[in-house]
Amino acid sequence: MIDWDDIRYFLAVARGGSVRAAAKNLGVNHATVLRRIAQLEERLGALMFEKLPAGYRLTAAGEEVLELAKQMEASSLKLETRVLGRDQSVRGLLRVTLAPPLATHLLMPDLADFAGLHPDIEMEILSSGELANLTNREADVAIRVVYDRKTLPLNLHGLKGPEVFGGVYMSRDRLAAWRAGAPDPVRWIVISIHGIPDWATEGEVRATGVPFRTTDAETQLVAVRQGLGITTLPCFIGDTDPVLVRVPGTNLHMYGTLWLLTQGETRKTKRVRLFTEFASRRLAAYAPLFAGQSVSRD
Repeated sequence: MIDWDDIRYFLAVARGGSVRAAAKNLGVNHATVLRRIAQLEERLGALMFEKLPAGYRLTAAGEEVLELAKQMEASSLKLETRVLGRDQSVRGLLRVTLAPPLATHLLMPDLADFAGLHPDIEMEILSSGELANLTNREADVAIRVVYDRKTLPLNLHGLKGPEVFGGVYMSRDRLAAWRAGAPDPVRWIVISIHGIPDWATEGEVRATGVPFRTTDAETQLVAVRQGLGITTLPCFIGDTDPVLVRVPGTNLHMYGTLWLLTQGETRKTKRVRLFTEFASRRLAAYAPLFAGQSVSRD
């Protein structure tokens, strides 16, 4: 089965006369265009282009494919126009995926505000640590912390948000007991798959006991609030919890940057545009909290 995306790349090269021009027009890199053309040629069993000093010229097979590709493009645009025209009402299903801590510890009041503003939008919150596949429509919008922008798929459209920092925390009572010379060991509380980051091992309080391991962020938070020891948390969680305090002598560390991600034509629907604009404003207002600047320390 022919992939429409491969046809788009084929048309871009045919019209631009070169891979470089196609890559620039599509907003992707040179290698992606070459890979897509090679994929199409493999599926059709024929070469689409001849590479000449002046650029790329269609082969006889390529000329035949070009006419069919133009018909496919026209049909696709016609379908897209019809569907999007019907989808500009502020109603319908909106799937938003984000990490559980963002949903439960910060953004749920904002999500509730948006739902209140648009009661005909059926919201589905996919609270998961896994990145839903936007291309396959598993979600319409993703709110994710991204450490390196280059890791974002090229087909995703992104709105950049605030930088997110984390720190080292323990309960206020546990810190007071440690300062008073309590003999109980201070444990590192870690999510098993992550371990203890190198940046978090400095500070006034030294762990003396064996680690206390959890499998999820909620259990980790309950454990540190219970006074089991010290752990790393995003500042938007640690700084807003009255039971917790930053471990003296430790520094903050940047986890990454928040991005609002959408894909293809989905981002043009009115409910997606309304949500991304709304969420972008709310996230920007939280920038000091994400950076660990909004709470005075003891």
